[in-house]
Amino acid sequence: MKQSFAFDNVGYEDGLDSVYPSSATATTNISILGMTCQSCVKSIEGRISGLKGIISIKVSLEQGIATVKYVPSVMSLQQICHEIGDMGFEASVTEGKAASWPSRSSPAQEAVVKLRIEGMTCQSCVSSIEGKIRKLQGVVRVKVSLGNQEAVITYQPYLIQPEDLRDHVNDMGFEAAIKNKMTPLSLGPIDIGRLQSTNPKRLSASANQNFNNSETLEGSQGSHVVTTQLTVDGMHCKSCVLNIEENIGQLPGVQNIQVSLENRTAQVQYDPSCITPVSLKRAIEALPPGNFKVSVPDGVEGKGTDNGSSSPHSYGSPQRNQGQSMYSTVVLRIAGMTCASCVQSIEDVISQREGVQQISVSLAEGTGTVLYDPSVISPEELKAAVEDMGFEASVIPENYSTNHVGSHNVGNYVAQTAGGVPVSVQGVAPHTGGLSKNHESGRLSKSPQSTGTVAPQKCFLQIKGMTCASCVSNIERNLQKEAGVLSVLVALMAGKAEVKYNPEIIQPVEIAQLIQDLGFEAAVMEDYTGSGGDLELIITGMTCASCVHNIESKLTRTNGITYASVALATSKAHIKFDPEIIGPRDIIKIIEEIGFHASLAQRNPSAHHLDHKMEIKQWKKSFLCSLVFGIPVMGLMIYMLIPSNEPHEAMVLDHNIIPGLSILNLIFFILCTFVQFLGGWYFYVQAYKSLRHRSANMDVLIVLATSIAYVYSLVILVVAVAEKAERSPVTFFDTPPMLFVFIALGRWLEHVAKSKTSEALAKLMSLQATEATVVTLGEDNLIIREEQVPMELVQRGDIIKVVPGGKFPVDGKVLEGNTMADESLITGEAMPVTKKPGSIVIAGSINAHGSVLIEATHVGNETTLAQIVKLVEEAQMSKAPIQQLADRFSGYFVPFIIIISTLTLVVWIVIGFIDFGVVQKYFPNPHKHISQTEVIIRFAFQTSITVLCIACPCSLGLATPTAVMVGTGVAAQNGVLIKGGKPLEMAHKIKTVMFDKTGTITHGVPRVMRVLLLVDVAALPLRKVLAVVGTAEASSEHPLGVAVTKYCKEVLGTETLGYCTDFQAVPGCGIGCKVSSVEAILAPDAAPQTFSVLIGNREWMRRNGLTISSDVSDAMTDHEMKGQTAILAAIDGVLCGMIAIADAVKPEAALAVHTLKNMGVDVVLITGDNRKTARAIATQVGINKVFAEVLPSHKVAKVQELQNKGKKVAMVGDGVNDSPALAQADVGIAIGTGTDVAIEAADVVLIRNDLLDVVASIHLSKRTVRRIRVNLVLALIYNLVGIPIAAGVFMPLGIVLQPWMGSAAMAASSVSVVLSSLQLKCYKKPDLERYEAQAHGRMKPLSASQVSVHIGMDDRQRDSPRATPWDQVSYVSQVSLSSLTSDRLSRHSTMVDDGGDKWSLLLNDRDDEQYI
Repeated sequence: MKQSFAFDNVGYEDGLDSVYPSSATATTNISILGMTCQSCVKSIEGRISGLKGIISIKVSLEQGIATVKYVPSVMSLQQICHEIGDMGFEASVTEGKAASWPSRSSPAQEAVVKLRIEGMTCQSCVSSIEGKIRKLQGVVRVKVSLGNQEAVITYQPYLIQPEDLRDHVNDMGFEAAIKNKMTPLSLGPIDIGRLQSTNPKRLSASANQNFNNSETLEGSQGSHVVTTQLTVDGMHCKSCVLNIEENIGQLPGVQNIQVSLENRTAQVQYDPSCITPVSLKRAIEALPPGNFKVSVPDGVEGKGTDNGSSSPHSYGSPQRNQGQSMYSTVVLRIAGMTCASCVQSIEDVISQREGVQQISVSLAEGTGTVLYDPSVISPEELKAAVEDMGFEASVIPENYSTNHVGSHNVGNYVAQTAGGVPVSVQGVAPHTGGLSKNHESGRLSKSPQSTGTVAPQKCFLQIKGMTCASCVSNIERNLQKEAGVLSVLVALMAGKAEVKYNPEIIQPVEIAQLIQDLGFEAAVMEDYTGSGGDLELIITGMTCASCVHNIESKLTRTNGITYASVALATSKAHIKFDPEIIGPRDIIKIIEEIGFHASLAQRNPSAHHLDHKMEIKQWKKSFLCSLVFGIPVMGLMIYMLIPSNEPHEAMVLDHNIIPGLSILNLIFFILCTFVQFLGGWYFYVQAYKSLRHRSANMDVLIVLATSIAYVYSLVILVVAVAEKAERSPVTFFDTPPMLFVFIALGRWLEHVAKSKTSEALAKLMSLQATEATVVTLGEDNLIIREEQVPMELVQRGDIIKVVPGGKFPVDGKVLEGNTMADESLITGEAMPVTKKPGSIVIAGSINAHGSVLIEATHVGNETTLAQIVKLVEEAQMSKAPIQQLADRFSGYFVPFIIIISTLTLVVWIVIGFIDFGVVQKYFPNPHKHISQTEVIIRFAFQTSITVLCIACPCSLGLATPTAVMVGTGVAAQNGVLIKGGKPLEMAHKIKTVMFDKTGTITHGVPRVMRVLLLVDVAALPLRKVLAVVGTAEASSEHPLGVAVTKYCKEVLGTETLGYCTDFQAVPGCGIGCKVSSVEAILAPDAAPQTFSVLIGNREWMRRNGLTISSDVSDAMTDHEMKGQTAILAAIDGVLCGMIAIADAVKPEAALAVHTLKNMGVDVVLITGDNRKTARAIATQVGINKVFAEVLPSHKVAKVQELQNKGKKVAMVGDGVNDSPALAQADVGIAIGTGTDVAIEAADVVLIRNDLLDVVASIHLSKRTVRRIRVNLVLALIYNLVGIPIAAGVFMPLGIVLQPWMGSAAMAASSVSVVLSSLQLKCYKKPDLERYEAQAHGRMKPLSASQVSVHIGMDDRQRDSPRATPWDQVSYVSQVSLSSLTSDRLSRHSTMVDDGGDKWSLLLNDRDDEQYI
């Protein structure tokens, strides 16, 4: 579909050369951006060479330049550039002549404004401005020039104003000012007259429109006018009304239109000879945003004929239209098109063929619809013509093509009305960014407003392999350069990217491929809809159901809200929304505008499924209840065991109250009933759950034993009373209380320990800022107003001010200001990271120095901190429960006991029927009237129940809890805090120990490793240098400065230093100041002196005019290669010293690693720090395998990976970033000096911050487990002896189970188990000397080649130990203090403190003294 503009000189039919002498021609170069292939070149040359006034054109793809020879009086340069621009390319005059372009004329008046933009630094700024402005409603085209620092924007003035454009640019952090505005062009009568004689193929849509208007106006006097009322649905506001009135009012034949928003109607006065109601309906529905629905009143539809659906594009006079019926339509399937330029070139070439009336090509559908004269050209010839251009074409059958044309009608064809005047439906919507077909190509198609383009879509990608913020910016920067990508947001911790794209130009799979090309793994998340916003509000002021309906309907009508539900009873509203379109503050504002008050529903951070509060309460209740009723039972048991003086005299308590019921049994019964049903209730619940899962654990065994003992005792007591027995029978009422007391206590303590894990999450949540200062920026980026907003109400895109010392409330990007941020929370590295405009900041990290403005990119549940909380939660939830020894034992023991007792029952019944005499002998029956069968069954039952009761698991139940209680107590005395029995039972199975580096293997704070004096000692003694340097650094907050000051004070043996003035700190470089009054420290009687001091990196010294000799530079490089930071000090303009600072390794680290290796445990170092520092540390402590540059999520994944291989893993760490891995590991071990979160998430805490305690905890675990096994054996011995006696195996020998034996055996077994556990009290932790003696002569530092370093989650070994010269050079620049200017977290920049290194230990003492 070929269209050109009003200023194309199409009125001249003769050749140009004959009209103009050669002197009237000019040649110029035009720079063209956006060409991708030869097809682009061909289409530009084909299109431009066809214009009047163009003599020749030659386009070079390589240079991106077109050389044009043209006639300036016919065709101007600006017009040529516009023509190329309309094809989807960006064209500009290379000589810079096109200073101000005239706006192209179009029915929707378009204007051009030029903005001066300051603050752009790179191409990324250009693309971000273009991307943002292009998306605005009413912007047709935008071109930003980095060199000229300006932007030329074509816009539609009734939709957007230059001031709005300027404000949008300012909001992005740049400074914009309006340079000049250009008036919209309109067509004069001469242009229209000239256009009337034009070849219809090249008639412009705009001229067509104006031409029609003028005709209508002339003819309107004579024609009659009809008024009709249309119903219009889908209007929201005044702007919809204006949109319809302005656009429809311009249609030919429309005299007047009045739209009512309230009545949803449009009153139209029109000339029925020019236009019909159906055409009006279609014209309104075609208006953007495409939401209007129009219904025509009955009876009106017939007026006038509407040939729109059958008649293709028609122009010109009615005579031409009469012959139109000869034309046919064909649809071709075209393969091989890659971009809008291919579309353009096909349309250009085919439309020039004889017999082709019109062609429309769709890139998305891969089809071309051609209107042609079958007498001149056939479909086969058209197909061949397309194939000649290098595309594959095939003709689609007839039935398809008719539907297809129908579908294209509204978009591209002109519906013919009764008067034969064509109405271009596409031309109807110019005001709202409707672009004609050839404006749709190339970069313009990114504009979501354009009618022809598809609405932008969003996709989510899972990305693996990102290790730091620089990976994020790398992906974002590269994707934003791609055509069709509108916006990119990457979340590092979640490993996800959210991309908005234009589906016509690019697809998610291609985006994933682009990310893979950058070296990351990427996959499209098919079913993932993104974490939309979720909001719970408390709404006050609602009185009835109508209020609820009012709020719900208002919210659901609001753009961006996907779900809203309001409950009157609870005054709560649950709302789901798209955070890209709307935010929580906007929603609250909407509700308040209706007249209600809304506030956030406070979510209680401690209300959490892992807090074990219920369980703790239940076990505590269970324990106390059992204890209250159990103590008297125990007292009575002891009383029973005491033998009476006269054997035949019955005890007082044995007297019967009524026949068959003694006082003792009555007391037992009352106490036991309470214990059984109050204290034991929770055991029943747990046992039921266990049985439902078809497993028998400790609870099943306990419930079985106590229930049988209780029921059996109750039954024989009732029988005895019924039979009026002389003596009350022996009961087992004493079993349940004993068991329940001990086991409930164990369970209660265990759950108290477990509940600590959920506190870890509460602590994590508390690391977040509670409020944020959201600012509104005005002209020139000045802050107009500030407001304090709760954290939960911060929206994506908010500008937030963070003051020094404040926490960053959300993840974001710095817009303005420079600062240092302490990100130790996430990275574990103590060194602050420099933040400058464009840097990424992390929620929860602390702003150290300057005040900054940041733009929120990830809020709510998407922040890095929220992701860590989620990781900890997932780890705690997914961790497979450790099956404790006693539970495993019970699994075998329960069936075994049941089988034995059943066997006893059967055997005695058999024996009884065979030989009744045996039963009678051991079971004398006082009541003769009872039948023989009943006697046998009663005896058999009694023996089998006795077996169940004697096999009482009391001692089994105590075997584990008592050992664990003693074990944890002993551990605490030895400086190891163990939370509950599970870690204690698990530690001895550990096969791999993973150590974090900073704060675990190293101290976690920088220390001075060496001072090298660079001047003559006589001129400047070392003590003087240290006094001056220490005083200067005392004013610095930087960790390196703190380390230097601390060292100087230690060496000089003083707490007070000199006086410092004119202090100046330059982030990333160093400090400068004046120092005086240091004589007091050195020589009190010396004359006072003032020193000018500079301390910092090489760059700082060079800036201050000091030269660094190669020797000094080599010495610095030497330290930097070991992962240390070297800084220089100059006093009074003389370079006088070099100080090497590093995060030193703990003295016991190497010994602990060596001891663990000797125990057969694999040791791994896993750190967020860079590979060189990690390797340096690993060589010192003797760890062979290192994972560097890892994220918290990588640490978890690494632990899981090892667990999946069947290994038991311990993780030793100290930071928030370690907490997910600590929670996931089989045993998480936290350093006592670490963060609260890590301590809460871990199972074991080393109170003394001594790594040898890791070894000690494994050692103690082995002892405890051994003790538990001994306890189980002791408990079993009693059972093995007691069960045969109870079963009556030894009856022939005369050994019968006496009543007291059951109780005695139970008491004895319990006592022996407790005593056995108490033996653990004697445990002595192996001391340092013992470990050193074992390791003597065997510990050696590893060489660099013995350490394998892996990056992130990658298992392939990276970077050979031998550093190339380039590595060294680049490394110097990285590790020196200037590395602090980099905002990258870890990759390619060393968090300097982590160089932690004890290389000075490898120097001999004499050397060291020389240096200091």
